[in-house]
Parts: sequence; structure tokens; C-alpha cells
Amino acid sequence: MHYLSRFPKFCFFVAVSFWLLTAVSANASEKQFYDVRYKARLDPESGLADVEILLKGDTLPSTLTLHIDPERHINFDGNENLTIEEDEAIWKPEGKTAAIQYQFVIDEKKASGSYDSRITPKWAILRTDKMIPPIATRAPKTLYSRATLEVDGPKGKDWSARAPYSKNALGQFKLKDPGRRLVRPKGWMIAGKIGSRQDIIDGTDTVIAAPLGKDIRRQDTLAFLSWTLPELKKVFTDFPDQLLVVMARDPMWRGGLSGTRSLYMHADRPLISGNRTSSMLHELVHVATGIHGDEESDWIVEGLAEYYSLQILLRTRGISEHRYQQALKKLAKWGQESPNLLVKRSSGPTTARAVIVLQQLDEAIQEASKGEASLDDVVKALAKKRGEVTLKKLRKLSNEAAGTELDILNRDFLAGKKKP
Repeated sequence: MHYLSRFPKFCFFVAVSFWLLTAVSANASEKQFYDVRYKARLDPESGLADVEILLKGDTLPSTLTLHIDPERHINFDGNENLTIEEDEAIWKPEGKTAAIQYQFVIDEKKASGSYDSRITPKWAILRTDKMIPPIATRAPKTLYSRATLEVDGPKGKDWSARAPYSKNALGQFKLKDPGRRLVRPKGWMIAGKIGSRQDIIDGTDTVIAAPLGKDIRRQDTLAFLSWTLPELKKVFTDFPDQLLVVMARDPMWRGGLSGTRSLYMHADRPLISGNRTSSMLHELVHVATGIHGDEESDWIVEGLAEYYSLQILLRTRGISEHRYQQALKKLAKWGQESPNLLVKRSSGPTTARAVIVLQQLDEAIQEASKGEASLDDVVKALAKKRGEVTLKKLRKLSNEAAGTELDILNRDFLAGKKKP
């Protein structure tokens, strides 16, 4: 009886202790935030961007490691809290406010002599994730950043800037990168005397921007996307809600390059090529999927982009079934020059053969599933996971969609050692 009389008190003690532990644990798991301001002043005379990274908050990361390109990230200044070791800048901020400065070499010339990053007296085009390199942090797991990017032109010049982000009341880009504790800018940027066209296309805030000039087809490009982007988004349902397309003429590279929520396209590239493919749609698929290949899977990445550039045109009646079949025949002939797909970099003939393999894979999935599934289901899964794609991953997703094992992704066949 004496034991029973004490039992309620014991239960009360246990309950209170459990509540306290739960409260402490919940409090410890709450997110803490600090502010990061990236600031860049672009200077055509020196060809440099003067960059500052400023941190503010009650708690800051103990260490930030910038993975730099020593030829492009130069002249660091962070007092005694910064150490440069070959391709790393190791920063140990102290206090509630800390900053480092460096300069970024904007111009980057390709072997062809054209540029994929360039500044002139009137404009600049570059990748913000090149200017602000990858950064690893050492910090509590509950510590997250709120980040902005501020871009200024040369002193005394009225320059504007476009990036694939919205702006706050101060004119700063509000950066976002879900899942990342340290957010940094990513994607293409254009600044200077620029002209743009903008519209909301199927929920995506779409901007076509280029240096001022009458010979840039901003409106034509916007109209093309108004026609094709909704169909593309039926396949890639997680397509970004913001898209920036940067266009320019020589001396910029005469092709297309994708980035985060953005892409660059040379102004002379046709929206639909004579072979019925579309460089614009090709790069948009890259934007949509966000995938990259391992040492032998670049053909998957490039093949999907090219295949769906054809498919989207077919589905939107941009090309007829007859023209579509003609395009496949030409790609099949070109692809004979590259029997082995399992290479590090997908050349033109490799991508051409990849398109044919993926078209056959699409048909095989539809036939095995009796029309219940297609390659669309596979690429939706790849785009949702993003990151690295491998042959093993593609085979697994394809077999799951088909409901059976498909021989089309046999390694010997892909390497050109046997016929399907």
C-alpha cells in the first residue's frame, strides 16, 4: 500500500522529465539563421569583379572553405582569418560580423576563341556560380543562411542586372537553394545596358535578356517558349518557377549552355534547326533534369536532352510525324560513327546514337507495360532525384516502368559489341 501511494508521484516525475527533455531537444533542433550578402562590382576597364562576402548573425560558421580557381579568384583579403592553399581559401570568421574580399577574372575564352564569360564597356555575361565558387562550411547542423546578391556596374554607369531570382525592396537578388544550409548564387547573369522581354508561362516567370540591339530575337524566343514550355513541363513537373534566358552575339560562344534556372544561347542559333532538333529545347531539358553523368553516362544526359527536344516539337505539332521519322533516320546514320556509348564525353555522333537507343527504350517500355508507362516516367524520376545518373540507375528505373527486364540497356549492346 505504501508503494502504491508513491506510484503517482513517480509517474508525475517521469512525465515532467520527459517533457523537459523533449522541450530541450525540440529547441536544439530549431533552425538558426545568419545573413550572407554577396556583393559584386563589375569593372570593364580591369575585366574584374570586385567581390565581397559579408556574414552577419549571432552564430556564424566556424570555417568556410572556398574551392577556388587560382587563375580566376585572385587578390584575396580577409586579414589574419583567411588562408590560401592552392585551390582552397580557408576562412575562419570571428564575431557577429565578418567579411572577405577578392577579385574575379570575368573573361573566359574557349579554345575556339569565343567566350563563355565576358565583360565589355556596355555589358557583362557570366555564371554567378563561377564568380562565387563552391563553399563548404563547418557549422552546427541547425545553422542556415539567408542570402542575397547585390550587383553593381562601373561607377558612374547606369547598369542593370538580371539573374534567375526575384529582387527585394533594396534591389538585391533573394537567393534560394532548398536543402542547402549555405546558399550561394547559381546560374547565368547578365548586366549592363540590356533589353529584356518577360512573361509568366505556365507558372514560370520567364525572362529573355540580351545586350541592347535590334538584331536579338527576344520576342520570338518568348513566343517559342510560350508554345513549347507548357508541354515540356508536363514531363518535367518540377520545372523551376523562374527561368532566365541570356542571349548574345559574337564574341560569345556560338552554342548553348545550361545553368541553374537559366541558360545561355547564342543569338544566331535557330529555334528549330534544319535537322528538326532545337538547341533551345535541348538546353531547357538540361535545366529541367539537373542531372550529370558518371564516367560512362554522359550519353544519357545528352541523349535525353536531344530526344526530348524532338519529342516536344512533335507533341506540340512543331514538326509532323513524317519529319520526326526523318530526323530519327538521320540521327541513326550519324550515330553509326560512334558505336560505343560508354565514354566520358558524348560527342555529336555519340549523342545521335543515344537518341536512337532512348527512342527504342521508350518503345520497349510502352510495349512491355501495354501503354501504361513510357520513358516520360523514367525521366520524371531522374529529374526528381537530380544529381548523378548512371547506367545502373537508368536500367533500374526503366525496368520498374516496364514491369520487366529490358535487354535494350545491355552493356555489350551499348558498347557496340552486339546487336539488340
